[in-house]
Amino acid sequence: MKVIFLQDVKGKGKKDEVKQVSLGYARNYLLKNNLAIEATPANLKALKARQNRKEKDAAAEKVEAEQLKAAIEKVTVEIKTKAGEGGRLFGSITSKQIADELKKTHNYKVDRRKIELDEPIRSLGHRKVPVKIHAEVDGTINVHVVEEK
Repeated sequence: MKVIFLQDVKGKGKKDEVKQVSLGYARNYLLKNNLAIEATPANLKALKARQNRKEKDAAAEKVEAEQLKAAIEKVTVEIKTKAGEGGRLFGSITSKQIADELKKTHNYKVDRRKIELDEPIRSLGHRKVPVKIHAEVDGTINVHVVEEK
């Protein structure tokens, strides 16, 4: 019997996969526990439509990420903080502060976990901070740390 898996089933199939399984296994386990549905022409058509919608959503998400990348790379995030002698900061600038300032001043929302700071910024000056906007889209944020008067 051919079935369309609704969830991942270890050792048998992954979600949205069409596979041939034994009739007893399909009836007594997969269909009974709502892990799969029978692969009728109507269900196959619905699966195809669901996959097409997923692809369109993924493509739209990537285009949106490209636009955000272009917008972010044009702006500079200026963060004011207290500093001591030689431009050393009291404390440090974290990815959360960069994300908050980007949202507050330029109205671009970037998740702080996507900002890839190797270590927090501990001195004044300009930095280019890498950011992973999407699985296939990487960008940079220009950060300028200035001394608070």
